[in-house]
Amino acid sequence: MTLLHIDSSILGDHSASRQLSRSVVQSYVAAHPGTDVVYRDLASEALGHFSGTALAAAGTPAEGRDAAQNLEVDTNEATLQQFLAADVVVIGAPMYNFTIPSQLKAWIDRITVAGRTFRYTEAGPEGLCKGKKVIIVSTSGGLHVGQPTGVGHDALLKVLFGFLGVTDLEFVTAHGLAYGDEPRVAALTAAQKHIDETLFA
Repeated sequence: MTLLHIDSSILGDHSASRQLSRSVVQSYVAAHPGTDVVYRDLASEALGHFSGTALAAAGTPAEGRDAAQNLEVDTNEATLQQFLAADVVVIGAPMYNFTIPSQLKAWIDRITVAGRTFRYTEAGPEGLCKGKKVIIVSTSGGLHVGQPTGVGHDALLKVLFGFLGVTDLEFVTAHGLAYGDEPRVAALTAAQKHIDETLFA
């Protein structure tokens, strides 16, 4: 069993999503001894934004690529293989300006690959990542549920992983973290209770 742990917050040790994603991983490993954990910090090891250069590298035969193109292709393939090899994926996903961090979007662009994680058929698109479990740790400073901004990053990630065929998708949420000390503690406590008592029950 392999668990891929992804963090994307730029706040380091001050990050709520990092704190909670680490707790999710610890709880999963405690419930499933022997799990192999692979960790990736997208803030400190950021992928470049998806670009025309990246597309050109992927479309160039291996013998025709230069060194920069080979590095691009190798990096993208390694990122995709990490995801494909994981049985469980835990993602720390804070909300930045109503959406996910750009670092996380760059990672998503490397794992959303036609013919590898999804395909188009006569009946429409088909996700090829059935059987994976994905847990999203969703944090935000504001309160967006039921508000015009509530379509934010949770909905994006739900659609994305559904498109890839993931049906076992769960969220651990801690929102309203910027409303003061008391709301922050309450949100984090509720999220931790969900992890401890419900997530792997």
